[in-house]
Amino acid sequence: MSAKNRWNEHPSALLRPGPDFSLADLDRRGTPGWSGSKQQAKAFTAARGPLLSELQERLFAHGRSGGNKAVLLVVQGIDTAGKGGIVRHVIGAVDPQGVALRAFGRPTPEELRHHYLWRVRRSLPSGGQIGVFDRSHYEDVLVGRVEKLVPPEVWQQRYEEINRFEEKIVDSGTTVIKVALMVSRREQGLRLMERLQRTDKHWKFNPGDVDSRRQWDDYQEAYADVFARTSTDVAPWHVIPADRKWYPRLAVTELLTRALIDLDLTWPTPSWQVATQKRRLAKTMDDGALAEAEAAAKDIAAKVRRSEKEFAKAVAEVGRA
Repeated sequence: MSAKNRWNEHPSALLRPGPDFSLADLDRRGTPGWSGSKQQAKAFTAARGPLLSELQERLFAHGRSGGNKAVLLVVQGIDTAGKGGIVRHVIGAVDPQGVALRAFGRPTPEELRHHYLWRVRRSLPSGGQIGVFDRSHYEDVLVGRVEKLVPPEVWQQRYEEINRFEEKIVDSGTTVIKVALMVSRREQGLRLMERLQRTDKHWKFNPGDVDSRRQWDDYQEAYADVFARTSTDVAPWHVIPADRKWYPRLAVTELLTRALIDLDLTWPTPSWQVATQKRRLAKTMDDGALAEAEAAAKDIAAKVRRSEKEFAKAVAEVGRA
């Protein structure tokens, strides 16, 4: 199975909602920018794994060395849109110790006593981490609006407040990737029915999902306003058709990979002298172990050089797509 790159354009440029964007006209079964098949997409996503893993390791090493760079992936979507699949299939490809995952549900009593962004600030990734928000602060201009949890004059002023908040996040060194998985009403109905038909999926079903379907048009209108009012140059939205489960996974993998490449991180330089630490360590080793380590030194150096060349080649190939 081929793992050839069949992106004909950077997905970020294709998926950003422009001035003429219409959510009502979005083809929810579309695969913008991808010219290959489902099988080719799965193979390509899997092939991105090693590169994505090394990029994440470089970011993690950067943070461990005191760096402030981080990535925040905000994943929004109505029920059954595939948010969990993004976490499993995309974020699952990297080392979990470098990931900060937070799912935002109904606010707790403690959270309700604070400003609505309080719980979000406390969940932001620190330097070196990939933060993932399964739902986010946007619930406060989606659910809060549609379910009339706050009056219009409250949620109306939140758009600009969110924009300022995200601008500060970016200024602090965090790259923000916002993705909205947009499934059709028909497909959502089929996915909910499947959960009811499978005993192993009953745990995923929430009776409230049916109630939300009755407010479909209101939620679509709310999402359209979110895209129009909070897709900024520093933190743009990416609106991803989600009726084909494999496409959002492919698109988010590519968005994350390219964002990490753009950070242009190298391995940190230690604050201590390598030669000095080698001498100190050698004094704690017996002659046989020390001879074995010295014999392996050339092979290890060659392996590192090959790894660096392979990494540089992989990054260059991404840039050519």
